[in-house]
Amino acid sequence: MTRDLRADFPGLVTRDGAPWHYLDTAATAQKPRAVIETMARALGEDYATVHRGVYARSAEMTLAYEAARRRIATLLGGAEDEIVFTRGATEAINLVANSWGRANLKSGDRILLSRLEHHSNIVPWQMVAQATGAVIDVCPLTDDHRIDLDAAGAMLTDQHKLVAFGHVSNVLGSVLDAPRAAAMAHKVGAKLLLDGCQSAPHMPVDVAALGCDFYVFSAHKLYGPTGIGALWAKADILDAMPPWEGGGAMIDRVTFEKTTYAPPPQRFEAGTPAIAEAIAFAAAADYVSTIGLDRIHAAETGLVARLRRELAAMNDVTVFGPADSAGIVSFAIDGIHPHDLGTILDEANVAIRAGHHCAQPLMDYLGVPATARASFGLYSTDADIDALLEGIARTRRIFGKA
Repeated sequence: MTRDLRADFPGLVTRDGAPWHYLDTAATAQKPRAVIETMARALGEDYATVHRGVYARSAEMTLAYEAARRRIATLLGGAEDEIVFTRGATEAINLVANSWGRANLKSGDRILLSRLEHHSNIVPWQMVAQATGAVIDVCPLTDDHRIDLDAAGAMLTDQHKLVAFGHVSNVLGSVLDAPRAAAMAHKVGAKLLLDGCQSAPHMPVDVAALGCDFYVFSAHKLYGPTGIGALWAKADILDAMPPWEGGGAMIDRVTFEKTTYAPPPQRFEAGTPAIAEAIAFAAAADYVSTIGLDRIHAAETGLVARLRRELAAMNDVTVFGPADSAGIVSFAIDGIHPHDLGTILDEANVAIRAGHHCAQPLMDYLGVPATARASFGLYSTDADIDALLEGIARTRRIFGKA
């Protein structure tokens, strides 16, 4: 990076002006001023409802809202009518499960997940499986903690209707070979859903090249606001999906005898939408695109390599995930619970995540109750790693592990 991107992020200093070493971007990213200012303007002097008003400001806000949809479509290499705004990736997966899933799954059908999935890519499928009689299969991991696509290929049958995999693991940082997964799913007539929460903010994404049928992600992990995300799906799939929620905006004509529905994507956006959030979401997409997602990925890859190297040199540390993990390093120190480490690091203005990371089945597989996780963003630097390593050394001294 050629300029100090940290200066764009007011959240990266403490209240007394000291640097805050934020290493929890996988949970939620800090927000640049460009996004904050865009959202403030949308909530202030530009604010009005969308799609309904006949007055000028409402028309202008409607144009801005739909421009945001086009911007997110462009970010993913998709088309405008293939983007549904949701409250986040969790709601997007629930939308697919409750609309496409309930319409297409029946008793005896199978869903393939993997052992590294976030709870949001497990629980909705359990709920729809219980409702439809479908069965869930779980793909194992390779020795270096990737989704084992050789095993997936051996497991897939023509009974499988859906494969739902994380594009990048939120714990391990392992990157899925998505085109291969798509080809395998399509060979047996199944659809592929990708959880893109940890890929869209860290690397270029082209849904056509990935070959997936559904792609979901959240704005707040892409340096945007909370409360909004997106579902991308192929237009013909969206067109065949029934609405999930009913209300205003998603209708064509309502009578007490019968209601007809709007075409996608409006069919899936009942009620007043997150107007300011959508516009700020687009500003976040502009921000990362101006820097370049390929440059962001390269910088984060260098930080991951250094931290993994430093941790691997400690004989009481276990580092999880593959060497080429994308922006995420999870680890455990013998005799020190991750929560204790996180608490002591916080005293030195270092913020990491400690816990099961909404991936309890993966923790069971790894044989640990929790891990410590350092995750990088476009604003991360070697100084953050230095502070983390100093904090680990201090924690060792406190626990008598000099």
